[in-house]
Amino acid sequence: MNGCWRRIWAALRPWDPFRSIKAALQLLVIVSVLITTLLVIVAIHSATELRVITIFSIIASLLITQIVANGLTAPLREMTAVARAMAGGDYSRRVTRVRRDEVGELAGTFNRMAADLAAVDRHRKELVANVSHELRTPIAALRAVLENVVDGVSAADPETMRLALQQTERLGKLVSQLLDLSRLDSGAVRLDAKRFEVWPYLSAVLRTASLGMGSTKPTGSRSRPRADVHLHLDVSPPELVAYADGERLHQVVANLVDNAVKHSPPGGRVTVRARGGATPGSLDLDVRDEGPGIPEADRKRVFDRFHRGSHPGGDGGTGLGLAIARWAVDLHGGRIEVAESPRGCRIHVTLPGGPMASP
Repeated sequence: MNGCWRRIWAALRPWDPFRSIKAALQLLVIVSVLITTLLVIVAIHSATELRVITIFSIIASLLITQIVANGLTAPLREMTAVARAMAGGDYSRRVTRVRRDEVGELAGTFNRMAADLAAVDRHRKELVANVSHELRTPIAALRAVLENVVDGVSAADPETMRLALQQTERLGKLVSQLLDLSRLDSGAVRLDAKRFEVWPYLSAVLRTASLGMGSTKPTGSRSRPRADVHLHLDVSPPELVAYADGERLHQVVANLVDNAVKHSPPGGRVTVRARGGATPGSLDLDVRDEGPGIPEADRKRVFDRFHRGSHPGGDGGTGLGLAIARWAVDLHGGRIEVAESPRGCRIHVTLPGGPMASP
């Protein structure tokens, strides 16, 4: 019954003066004609002069027109004022939507646009602030190392140069991540999905990740040397084959492993587990660590850009790795989430797969 009434109400919209400007104008004309007709009838029965009736008719029509026009144009004037405020950088103002017609719908759309622009402006400011902070830290550390060498405080020995190299690598990693994010926003990245064997592929990714685990972090960093963390690969069956973009999947696994290693305790273990999905070429991937885990309050935001969580033992990373991992998974049409785990953190990735014909 409710559905029937909704259909009837939608069908009556062209004649509803409160939901259609056209109907409101038609009603204005009808009311003006009725008033004029009524005054003419009154004049005929009261012997009033026709010119007096004409004057009263014009006055009544103008008053009604003024009232209707003011109601129709008030949201437009308000939108003009809000648009001028937005042009000046004030995105907090909104249009009061008091009508149900096309102008009211325009006001609602205008408010949604204003909210989107406010979010974009806020994100831009946060991005500039966060990027400035992230760039300033390694640049300041690198400058301090070089100044010490130039001033003769430190010798240009291999250890000092290693510290400078680590800060340079940190800068390079940040710039690479920012380039990935810029490609994400521009939509310039396209998938080059292919069929591949999972075991040798993930083995190569973990070997690459393990190369940088034995280097000592700069003095004063909250991170520890990570040579004590063990990487373990679990693929079943060993001949498992999947279908995905190798470069994008490398970003996912490398960022997840890097994040897991950073949060692992001394002597901890990071496990990468791969299983076949429900459809041909699909892949279920888990990356587990034995660290403190992710608090429930942070699980929905952990994949946001520059989000570093509320755990006091943070590593001072950029907060971009998991955001890039989510982007790469979304590009495949897959899903990434923080899954329940009795110990540590478990990130679960599902890729939908696709054509399994040999290339």
